[in-house]
Amino acid sequence: MSQIEFSRQEWEEGSRRLEAARRETRRYLQLLELLDLVVGELRRRVGQTYTLAGLVAEYADAERWAREVLEARAPEPGWPRELTVVVAAAFDAYQRGAVDYEP
Repeated sequence: MSQIEFSRQEWEEGSRRLEAARRETRRYLQLLELLDLVVGELRRRVGQTYTLAGLVAEYADAERWAREVLEARAPEPGWPRELTVVVAAAFDAYQRGAVDYEP
């Protein structure tokens, strides 16, 4: 399995875990706020034209920079336990814009 395939599996799992939280309305809404922050930073970092390989390269350091973003801008405390889910789900959403994306 390539690094791209492995990363995409992680990203899809993050999205599944985020969607599983839908039953807990308050938590789900918090996750969506965090997701928006991470996607915004991801957009700033990789731009609008990128490949899956470039996205995977950015993912390697994503926990560090996402932690910094959420420390500075998260609306409520408690986000650290959600960091992995939010980062993976953000990359899952963003991969669809890659020039070489295939479902």
